[in-house]
Amino acid sequence: VEHFAADALSEIRAATAGKKAAYAYSAGKDSIVLADLCEKAGITTGFFAFCDLDYPAFIAWVRENKPAGVQMMHTGYGLDWLYHHQDLIFAEGLVGQRWHQISQRGPFTKMFFENNLDLLLMGHRTIDGNFCGPDGYIRKKTGEIRFSPLRAWPHEAVLGYIHYNKLPMPPIYGWKDGYVQGTHAWPEREFCSEDIMKGFREVYEIDPSIIVKAAEKLPSARRFLEGVGA
Repeated sequence: VEHFAADALSEIRAATAGKKAAYAYSAGKDSIVLADLCEKAGITTGFFAFCDLDYPAFIAWVRENKPAGVQMMHTGYGLDWLYHHQDLIFAEGLVGQRWHQISQRGPFTKMFFENNLDLLLMGHRTIDGNFCGPDGYIRKKTGEIRFSPLRAWPHEAVLGYIHYNKLPMPPIYGWKDGYVQGTHAWPEREFCSEDIMKGFREVYEIDPSIIVKAAEKLPSARRFLEGVGA
């Protein structure tokens, strides 16, 4: 863990020297490590994108535990928007990939340009299937530049860093399939596309109020509640 951390700190300092840099904060395990390393390297500004479709308990945890320099940016998505995009509820495959643009790529780009950054640090790792560029950099034609100093970290190093540095973890990791589902909003829940009721059931078991509120707008959520007699 100390070896991985030392290498990452060195890379962060070299990449951000003389630049206006910030980090993307998702409040997941990887970004928790990234935020701690960035703070140690003197990068104290971070950005957290969220919306009304996130789990309330998760957002409450973020507000309580995020680093002081992390700014919360509401993306504007909520139940009214989801009503007009019901094909995205628990979607997977090509349709489900639209969530990445909605909840991650789009907000990251907005963070970069609205704050006139030279570099945005990411917690992405190749072992999770993320493309991090051959040297850790993603350079876009638009001028946006992202850098992933944790790209080569294995799971053990991430969890070890959190353990040894006594960093708090959000409640999502104690929920069903938390390490698989991650910090995604509840309609992004994976492995439920073939049985949408399964998705509603899993979210309901985490927080019934989410589905009760969703039923005010979404017919499928109403059908679920009727099926469980709620």
